[in-house]
Amino acid sequence: MDSIATQNLAVAYEDNLVVDDLDMQIPQGKITAIIGPNGCGKSTVLKAVGRILKPKGGMVYLNGDDIRQLSTREVAQKMAILPQSPQAPAGLTVGELVAYGRFPHQRGFGKLGPEDKKVVAWALEVTKLTELETTAVDNLSGGQKQRVWIAMALAQQTDLILLDEPTTYLDLSYQLEVLELLYRLNREQGCTIVMVLHDLNLAARFADCMIAIRGGDIICHGRPEEVMTAGVLRETFHIDAVIVTEPRTRRPACISYDLTRDQDGRICR
Repeated sequence: MDSIATQNLAVAYEDNLVVDDLDMQIPQGKITAIIGPNGCGKSTVLKAVGRILKPKGGMVYLNGDDIRQLSTREVAQKMAILPQSPQAPAGLTVGELVAYGRFPHQRGFGKLGPEDKKVVAWALEVTKLTELETTAVDNLSGGQKQRVWIAMALAQQTDLILLDEPTTYLDLSYQLEVLELLYRLNREQGCTIVMVLHDLNLAARFADCMIAIRGGDIICHGRPEEVMTAGVLRETFHIDAVIVTEPRTRRPACISYDLTRDQDGRICR
């Protein structure tokens, strides 16, 4: 089972330092949700961990190894990453795009073998895309495209999956379908899953661990019951939240919130 950790991680866009001196340990075999306000560094951290962004300083470790010393193929065999708003080459069908997930496991001329085809068929089935296999990705709705990208990540068959806003463009029922799928993969196959989510209630419902980030710093790291508190959400989002225990899942849920204001009535930022 693959593990990920950062030590003194610093990430910048040109001269804008977004994350500085970040130490983070992702629990193996668990679902971790990263939450925080816009621009706080959530996606930046995920990109640095997934080697999409080159850190300005510090280390990212994959199974205890410096990820910079591993080949692209080695990383791709251990870790799949689904970024925000990925773009597919024009003209690809659903099946062709999902099959790209098999690239790290192929040799020679990169033709799909029997096992590759079996895995692609499975990924299409569990994401409910089998009937769209020959459809051009360009012709799909936003929600359907998102499921195709998730299917490609699943076809990569790694023990570690990173997803940046995997429920983007999805309606309520498909959000649940995607997250329940990831939950089953975690529980049945032991995959370590790390997700950036904006929906706090979905994060608390499906995650074993939550990491609240603001300004590139970790505000709180722990079980949903430890992170989904009025105090942590006030510090992370500058909101006064009402948190209850959801009766069906027994997980914490935010049912209402207001902006925090100072004694003069000004909104806290």
